[in-house]
Amino acid sequence: MTASRKGLTFEDIRRIALSFPGVEEGTSYGTPAFRVSRKFITRLHDEGEAMVMRMPFEEREMLMAREPETYFITDHYRDYPTVLVRISAVAEPVFRTLFERNWRAAAAKKHLKEFDGV
Repeated sequence: MTASRKGLTFEDIRRIALSFPGVEEGTSYGTPAFRVSRKFITRLHDEGEAMVMRMPFEEREMLMAREPETYFITDHYRDYPTVLVRISAVAEPVFRTLFERNWRAAAAKKHLKEFDGV
């Protein structure tokens, strides 16, 4: 997939996620999920069309207003600092950036050093 083209598949998500040091695939709430150092990074939403990702409320609101075809929430996530990212509407570099931010927040120092080449 070209970097500028929008729209990913779950296989693209898997490839991106597993390219980060220490990331493991498992399940969360019965759907595929990715963790690092046993800490949650993202999971496939129950309906299979979006990834559940942590995100500050203010940023979430701005993104949902600007790109509602990509970012949304359900009533369940309204009170959590989380956003749903529609896989078919997000560009790979954007998803990679979102994933990296959540990965960095959860990764062990050794994984950060490996990734940063330190």
